[in-house]
Amino acid sequence: MTRLRGLVVIGLVGLGCAPAEPAWVWSLPPGFPTPLVPADNPMRPAAVEAGRLLFFDKRLSANETVSCASCHRPEHAFSDPRRRSVGLWGDEHPLSAPSLANVAYVARLGWATPEVTSLEQQARAPLFGEGAPIAEMGLDTPALRAEALARLRADSRYRALFERLEPGLGASFDFDDVIRAIASFERTLLSGTSSMDRALRGEVTAVSNAAMRGRRLFNEHVEGSVCHHCHNGLTLAVGSRFEGMAFDETVYVNVGLYNLGGTGAYPPGAEGLVRATGSREDVGKFRVPTMRNVAKTAPYMHDGSVETLAEVMAIYQRGGRLIESGPLAGDGKLNPLKDRGLGGMTLSKEQTADLLAYLESLTDEAFLNDPRFQNPFPEEASFGP
Repeated sequence: MTRLRGLVVIGLVGLGCAPAEPAWVWSLPPGFPTPLVPADNPMRPAAVEAGRLLFFDKRLSANETVSCASCHRPEHAFSDPRRRSVGLWGDEHPLSAPSLANVAYVARLGWATPEVTSLEQQARAPLFGEGAPIAEMGLDTPALRAEALARLRADSRYRALFERLEPGLGASFDFDDVIRAIASFERTLLSGTSSMDRALRGEVTAVSNAAMRGRRLFNEHVEGSVCHHCHNGLTLAVGSRFEGMAFDETVYVNVGLYNLGGTGAYPPGAEGLVRATGSREDVGKFRVPTMRNVAKTAPYMHDGSVETLAEVMAIYQRGGRLIESGPLAGDGKLNPLKDRGLGGMTLSKEQTADLLAYLESLTDEAFLNDPRFQNPFPEEASFGP
């Protein structure tokens, strides 16, 4: 039997070797394609189960106070209801934690880190602080990682699950195994059964007439509305990736949220894609987020600086946000680097209400309350989010 980067090659079952872990069977929403999965981390039931435990387990942080779920909460579509996420030492992240709904289809992770193309790669930032502005989970030294690993290995649940993946691994799994398991669980967070989804599949009474009118406004160029240019496809965000795709088309957009001093500048620490490219044209550009479950993912924008969907819509109708005073003062509508297609909308009060009704119809209650995605430690509150 040979271990190959997390894969297990099983032979000679009849001579006493343990049987292989059963193949994973996707439970995809109707019409959803199969997610693209790395060859060195195939989907397996035991890995998904271990990943769910790890996702909610605060023992995975240096001081046992923070879990992945601390910033990605199921009831908020795996986003953070706080304006910005907070690390284990109380430091505030400059960016908001995005929703993980349908993250299996996201080609480029993070708000403005195009080099991060897999969930396995992304997990290293919150866990180990690699490329991160704050210590989120604080495992930034070999000693701290060893302590956390010892805590996990002492738990019989983890030993049993990793043993199912490979005989002998239960007593010796490492952080590569931990990260692969978390990524496997995250790939199961599929949302595609909102009331609007059901209506579009023939359940015509699932949504209101207002929501259907709002959908038309969202998806057609009506009164300056260009929402669908960036929010389309199965994730309602440009840049999906799944089996059979030759390439992704991830889009980063400057919506005119800031214009510090009239120069096009954004606040320090949240400058956008420019931090990756070095190009001034990329100041203020961030990845387009999913609109699925958007009514449950407040506050909004890359830095959580907008409290409600109504405020978001007001900014887009105006063509940029106006901040009249203070250190962030500036008129985003006049930002010289703002994307040209976002010139504003002229929606009536009734049209605005219809568009809000559409956005609210994208809430997937079955996803938010799916028992497969909930905290598996209800009797051990110290391990939960």
